[in-house]
Amino acid sequence: MIKARILSPHSREDIREEIGKIGSDRAGREIMINKGQFFLIKVYNVPLKGVILIKQEMLSKGGEAAAAREVGSLTPGRSDLLLMGTLKQFRLLIKKLKLQPFQSKEVAREVEEALGRYNRHHYLGDKKEKFLNLGDKSFRLGERTLIMGILNVTPDSFSDGGQFFNLDQALEHARNMVKEGIDILDIGGESTRPQADPISEEEEFRRVLPLLEKLTGELDLPISIDTYKASVAEKALEMGVDMVNDVWGFKADPEMAEVAARYQVPVCIMHNRKVAQYDDLMTEITSELRESIDLALKAGVKEENIILDPGIGFGKTLEHNLEAMHHLEELVALGYPLLLGTSRKSMIGKVLDLPAEERLEGTASTIAYGITRGADIVRVHDIKYMKRVVDMTDAMVRRRKKYG
Repeated sequence: MIKARILSPHSREDIREEIGKIGSDRAGREIMINKGQFFLIKVYNVPLKGVILIKQEMLSKGGEAAAAREVGSLTPGRSDLLLMGTLKQFRLLIKKLKLQPFQSKEVAREVEEALGRYNRHHYLGDKKEKFLNLGDKSFRLGERTLIMGILNVTPDSFSDGGQFFNLDQALEHARNMVKEGIDILDIGGESTRPQADPISEEEEFRRVLPLLEKLTGELDLPISIDTYKASVAEKALEMGVDMVNDVWGFKADPEMAEVAARYQVPVCIMHNRKVAQYDDLMTEITSELRESIDLALKAGVKEENIILDPGIGFGKTLEHNLEAMHHLEELVALGYPLLLGTSRKSMIGKVLDLPAEERLEGTASTIAYGITRGADIVRVHDIKYMKRVVDMTDAMVRRRKKYG
């Protein structure tokens, strides 16, 4: 009996596997993968003549291109373009556009660079392995989701403010998180909740340095410093911290990128802004993250040391946060590991109408969803429970670890 089913591959490896099941030879399999992987790429602000030329070229290669309705009447000076096609079709398009006028070369470069960034994370060419090196630990990205434990030594953080403000309590909590299975410990001395009062670097030193002095010599796992102040980051790095987590993406302190580059440590660059107003949310988030990436690279931070964070709960309304979660894959496509911090956030509280201490299930939902969308690291409070969520989700999504 003849049967048919629609497949839903999530990666090149899934496509390769299905072609292999058919019995195709290895050489043909690799050629066909490029025809089986489909992309939608949006290009902004293309001149009218370029729009017409590029659309014709994409159609001639079997792809599709959507532009503003007014392009047909030759009235707009410029238009955005939505290009749709397989990887093979895009590669043919890029090759042709590099020879064409009307800013077609710029479009070719932008599309090629977008695919190149995607390639760094999804491996469009030969299968590669990518590692995140934190201190003397090396983690193979994609093998499993890493868990970052949150330790706030603050009196006013939104969910655990004051709970670990005492040094002995903070030390005990750090040790418990290690026992429960964290991979990275993130220590912060200043609350970053909305409307929180900023503190001086002297006060931040007073809060975090005694704890760092104890833990850097005791714990056999990487420690991250959660700060946007270059002076605090530098002192922490001098003490043996392995990573910098900057909620302002190197934009609050102009010296932060230079400090990170000097110590050659991984950095988490988060999207943030003071006013939650957007014309095109994902376009602006990706654009502003690319600005932060440029600051890092120009300062000398290595590409392999850059991690991105969408900034859920920072400079965004509830609707913005939900939309950013829905489009996480667009940030993964920038080509860097993605860290997701949704634990107990107000987004969950507003959807479920629950206080911070009752947002366990909501956090679990966002963590599981984030992993399916490509998150490599999750930053969480409730380690024991979130590790179970991570392990179960990884068993379905990563499919590398054997169970039973």
